[in-house]
Amino acid sequence: MHFDASGKVALSHIYAQPDPRTYFGTLRTLEYCIPQLAKPYFEKLVGEYVEEHDVPVVNVLDIGCSYGINAALLKCDLTMDALYERYAGAGAESLRPEELRARDRDLLSSHDAATLRFTGLDVSLPALNYAHEVGFLDAAIHADLEERDPTPEEREQLAGTDVVFSTGCVGYVTHKTLARVVRANGGRKPWMAHFVLRMFPFTQVAECLAELGYETIRVDDEVFKQRRFASAEEQAQVLDTLVKIHVDPDGLESEGWMYAGLYISRPTRADDE
Repeated sequence: MHFDASGKVALSHIYAQPDPRTYFGTLRTLEYCIPQLAKPYFEKLVGEYVEEHDVPVVNVLDIGCSYGINAALLKCDLTMDALYERYAGAGAESLRPEELRARDRDLLSSHDAATLRFTGLDVSLPALNYAHEVGFLDAAIHADLEERDPTPEEREQLAGTDVVFSTGCVGYVTHKTLARVVRANGGRKPWMAHFVLRMFPFTQVAECLAELGYETIRVDDEVFKQRRFASAEEQAQVLDTLVKIHVDPDGLESEGWMYAGLYISRPTRADDE
């Protein structure tokens, strides 16, 4: 079992497949659930944005979107259990790739998702291609904005962003990417909601966003299960990281689950006027 620099088990292979079956088959065994827990908070933020800005369509940027999981949950009103059954349940493996894609296009066409437009930003081209081809994503940006500024075409895709979501990429994605997303919007400042593993401090991101005209709050000091640890070794490494950054894992990560906090960032009132 391989681990990345943070101490987490390396799961990069599950994002590199032409469709989501390996992704869901692997994460089902770990009871990965953070997108499901995030869904009502994302819906609430979108609703508040619509109420304040009176727009018919909300343009969402999902950073680290992989196969468009958040988009599928919101556009099609699904649950993670439904997605697990869809891609890792009985009969899923026997479907030809084109049959899987056709089934997902049919799913999307049976739901009215006209009020949400999703753009996905990810470094995995296969995952982006799948999500875009079946319609979970309305646009896809294959880029690593940790390393460079967006191209003119990418900047144009980012420019209309109203709301930014992420469910687990912060820590690998830092303030650099978020600052580039904000600057690509010119004077408009998208609202943001980030679910961040407790092993990754959010302080530097919040400070950067403050300099760009944002206020950030941690929602109710609540914690959200992300997934089970893949092994005792992964748990030991993450516990060691938490202790080093003075985060108490007792009763949480010590019990076998990874946990995240939710951070909401909105423009300060003066910047939003």
